[in-house]
Amino acid sequence: MISIKNVSKWYGNFQVLTDCTTEVKKGEVVVVCGPSGSGKSTLIKTVNALEPFQKGDIIVDGISIADPKTNLPKLRSRVGMVFQHFELFPHLTITDNLAIAQQKVLGRTREEALDKGLKLLDRVGLKAHAAKFPGQLSGGQQQRVAIARALAMDPIVMLFDEPTSALDPEMVNEVLDVMVQLAQEGMTMMCVTHEMGFARKVASRVIFMDKGKIEEDCSKEEFFGQPRGERAQQFLSKILQH
Repeated sequence: MISIKNVSKWYGNFQVLTDCTTEVKKGEVVVVCGPSGSGKSTLIKTVNALEPFQKGDIIVDGISIADPKTNLPKLRSRVGMVFQHFELFPHLTITDNLAIAQQKVLGRTREEALDKGLKLLDRVGLKAHAAKFPGQLSGGQQQRVAIARALAMDPIVMLFDEPTSALDPEMVNEVLDVMVQLAQEGMTMMCVTHEMGFARKVASRVIFMDKGKIEEDCSKEEFFGQPRGERAQQFLSKILQH
């Protein structure tokens, strides 16, 4: 579903990604972790071309991102993205937040878009809040709306960029529960997260990054059983202490 081949990226003279290569098969859940500044978020944003890269290629469902002929907006409409900070439109109701991209990008009628949006709102447990505005919801609720909005576009893959890191601890699980459910239903997912419990529960594989490089790319059993590199062991010993 996603093939990342020797991707490198620079900001000026600073190299943020170095020869990153991995792939995500259909139905796999791949968790990307690592210390701050290791390039995790940058890597995931290159997958739907939110971040350009200077070397290598990324192929999503057979379509090359590096190919100048590729229609990137069309490709992005098939790749769901959930950000750290929800990114909902504050001036629109929850219902309109869910409907607007379906109408503008997919050409659905307002009725079709509302019908799809309300079904997904129900699925994330928030149907009762359809008429509210984002500012009236808690952070955890807003993030669940953001997931429903991404799903409304019928994505072939979902990308999550630290979806729980801006939330109060009490709200983290309500978002992770929705993500676990998605994983169990077979959604192809790439998740940047520090939630190691989530990784243990549903990840097919874990990618560990450090200083812009993929240092480990292995099954979760291997990663948690005996991570191979010293840097990954240090990271895990810190994150699993508590």
